[in-house]
Amino acid sequence: MDFTDIAVVGAGPAGLAAAIEAAKLGVDVTLIDENRQAGGQLFKQIHKFFGSKMHMAGIRGIDIAHRLLDESEQAGVRIMLDTVAYGIFDDNRMALVKDDKRLFLQAKKIILATGASENAMSFPGWTRPGVMGAGALQTMMNVNRVLPGKKMLMVGSGNVGLIVSYQALQAGMEVVAVVEAAPRIGGYGVHASKIRRLGVPILTSTTVKGVLGGESVERAIITRVDENWNPVSGTERALEVDTVCLSVGLTPLIELAGMAGCGFKYVSPLGGFVPIHDWNMESNRKALYVAGDISGIEEANTALEEGRLAGLSAAESLGVISSSDANSRKEEIRKRLSELRQGPFGLMRRESKQQLIESCS
Repeated sequence: MDFTDIAVVGAGPAGLAAAIEAAKLGVDVTLIDENRQAGGQLFKQIHKFFGSKMHMAGIRGIDIAHRLLDESEQAGVRIMLDTVAYGIFDDNRMALVKDDKRLFLQAKKIILATGASENAMSFPGWTRPGVMGAGALQTMMNVNRVLPGKKMLMVGSGNVGLIVSYQALQAGMEVVAVVEAAPRIGGYGVHASKIRRLGVPILTSTTVKGVLGGESVERAIITRVDENWNPVSGTERALEVDTVCLSVGLTPLIELAGMAGCGFKYVSPLGGFVPIHDWNMESNRKALYVAGDISGIEEANTALEEGRLAGLSAAESLGVISSSDANSRKEEIRKRLSELRQGPFGLMRRESKQQLIESCS
């Protein structure tokens, strides 16, 4: 049995930020991730962040990841990679697997930053090789430097779909079209404008009806949909593509939180069932905190700030920082979170978050 003050599960932006925040205060922190490299989705994000300088505008996601890894090393965070956390017990004992060996880790506090999984979309031919999620496409292009095909159809016009479409163009793929079942684009106009300027049509009230081909994708059938999301007969047309990329939302990965006894609430704007938590990111299961996409699907900068808040709150509960100093720093973080949750998309998430947090009291 090994021991640690704070165990953080998930080494993406939220988990790294939480670990760094706590370790800087002198807390012994163990960061656990099932992948071979810490950094999570940031290593797939070759585009520059935008917004304010405070939120690292103009810096590429991959460079932010390297900064966080350097900070974690300097702060003394112990990182366990290729390690799967598969159980949490009542006494904050965690069951892990590394190199096919079972390990146990006893923690005083646990922070879950397990992220999210991509949603699938079923249609005739959706299991055919060449149909993949946007995250898989990013991994192939931006991490492994492999193009999955030459001509792509993107399904979904949220920020992920728009950004990945632009990255596919940069990598040398032809993006034949972006289809969006809703009557309007789901992502920011700045991302939509970039691919439109490069000649990519964005077809709203349109979805993929099926995929045709032999051993792999050869054509995609798209169709218009009415206000009730039903296909409009006679509007079908075929697109010659070898890749269909799905960007149809994310779902929080809540399995460990459920195993630990956390309560949940279904919040559609946040991606589905999310753990109930308070303003300090502590769940209704005491000594267990959540941060990032597990607590609701938002942007990477929001995940970073929630991670900082969870790390600081967990460290405060261990008595390594005074309540007055902690409260001052937490208010600064909450202010930055509020600034990130501006605009029509952010406001909806902010209201959803507030309702979720109020349900914890």
